[in-house]
Amino acid sequence: MVASPPVMPVRAVPWRPTRDELHAAAGRRVPDLVVPGLRVLFVGINPGLYSAAVGHHFARPGNRFWTVLHAAGFTDRVVSPFDERELLTVGIGITNLVARATASAAELAPAELVRGARRLEAKVRRHRPAHVAFLGLDAYRVALGRPAARPGRQRRSFGGAEVWLLPNPSGLNAHYQLPALARLFATLRRAAAR
Repeated sequence: MVASPPVMPVRAVPWRPTRDELHAAAGRRVPDLVVPGLRVLFVGINPGLYSAAVGHHFARPGNRFWTVLHAAGFTDRVVSPFDERELLTVGIGITNLVARATASAAELAPAELVRGARRLEAKVRRHRPAHVAFLGLDAYRVALGRPAARPGRQRRSFGGAEVWLLPNPSGLNAHYQLPALARLFATLRRAAAR
């Protein structure tokens, strides 16, 4: 039996990890933010080293996830990754296709993304969110075997949930600027409000 990688303890106060802490975070997991019956379950590709080091999703300074959630109307203010549990009160959760942290999503093998999609589908069936929003076009295309998938609502459901494909909000994703990301996320928010 293969041992699961350690989960970084969640810290309540913002802090910046050292270079050694970032290096040590490789392979760690960030705890899922999932409860039954969510309106939207956001699915990242996998945690980055910064997120794994601090134990919170989308935690690297410069990641636009939190700003985009607010700009799209999901939250009434920009929530800090250290306050991510507040999302549960508005029916939003977060998980990842692949649990292990890496310096870059490019370190993930296609087979790892496919296995992650199978595990995710079981999680979606168990928790029954209304909408699942994949954040990362290429990772979704590989994981679900849909190379022509375009951003927006997808035709096929996933684990019984309506599926959305949205660009990764990482600050490294220069193809999508904040206004375009906010428009795409807002379309999902309006659909999830029905």
